[in-house]
Amino acid sequence: MKKIFVLLGVLCLLILLTVLSFSNKSQQNNSEKTQKIRVAEVTHSVFYAPWYVALKKGYFEDLEIEVILTSGANNVTAAVLSGDVEIGFCGPEATIYVYKENKDDYIQSFAGLTKRDGQFLVLKKGITYKDFSSLEGLTILGGRVGGMPLVNFKNALKNENIKGVNIDTSVDFANLSSAFISGSADGVNLFEPNATMMVKNGYGFIADSIGKYAGEVPYTAFNAKKSYIKENKELIQRFYKGIEKGLAYVASHDAKEIAEVIHEEFPDTEKEDLIMMVENYKKYDSWLTTPEITKTSFENLENMIIDNDLLDKYVPFEDLIYAID
Repeated sequence: MKKIFVLLGVLCLLILLTVLSFSNKSQQNNSEKTQKIRVAEVTHSVFYAPWYVALKKGYFEDLEIEVILTSGANNVTAAVLSGDVEIGFCGPEATIYVYKENKDDYIQSFAGLTKRDGQFLVLKKGITYKDFSSLEGLTILGGRVGGMPLVNFKNALKNENIKGVNIDTSVDFANLSSAFISGSADGVNLFEPNATMMVKNGYGFIADSIGKYAGEVPYTAFNAKKSYIKENKELIQRFYKGIEKGLAYVASHDAKEIAEVIHEEFPDTEKEDLIMMVENYKKYDSWLTTPEITKTSFENLENMIIDNDLLDKYVPFEDLIYAID
């Protein structure tokens, strides 16, 4: 009888070890299957709703994504170049500047998200605003020289033949709201939710959309080093597909449904405000329908940069945009 108990004990131990072995192998396989990606995000805005939808809906197949807020497109590209992150999310103008530095392993954009400027013009109370021409003689905080917000604002003024606007470029992007509150500027260009928060706190009113006047460009896109894309083509394609699904969702769902999905990303924003912000971005046709970056839109961007004396000649579309098969 004693031998039987011993044999049963050994048998149970063998079964337990077998189960643990399969469990460990399963966990190891899952760990190897899931790949971690760090993404430097230039700012956190409702403007990027399709990106947050893709994250929240689990559209990135077998990718574990860590999002790192990295203010300023120049800082995003610096993080990509240094290897602190694998993917950058910012304006493609930053990749042009990197390319012009004659770097061998430059940065390529592979998936677009937005197709026009997502800023809203916020003016102080008491200023009379009828249309874009009302900006003549006013001082507007425009952001960093060379950045997409300022480049597009200047292009909007050019398209509407508006002159005599004093553009203050001394304040970096992350400090625009606080500078407007404490400074003497008449207005500031802000993304959501900052624009609406400024209004709710009594500092001004939303006068207009910059993107309505600035024209279509690949305003924000995902990028990576050329070498990283070459070595991780399948991963980049999976990431692209995730963005594609996020864009399809916002195109086929209303503002309330989109706000429900992304509300966790903006816990300090009331849901009704969030719905209104999403509706405004839909109203102004802010998002691409697919992540493809076209040559026409890229050349529109280059024209803006050349007009701002930040680029002396076109850079090759084929070099800076990686096309997904």
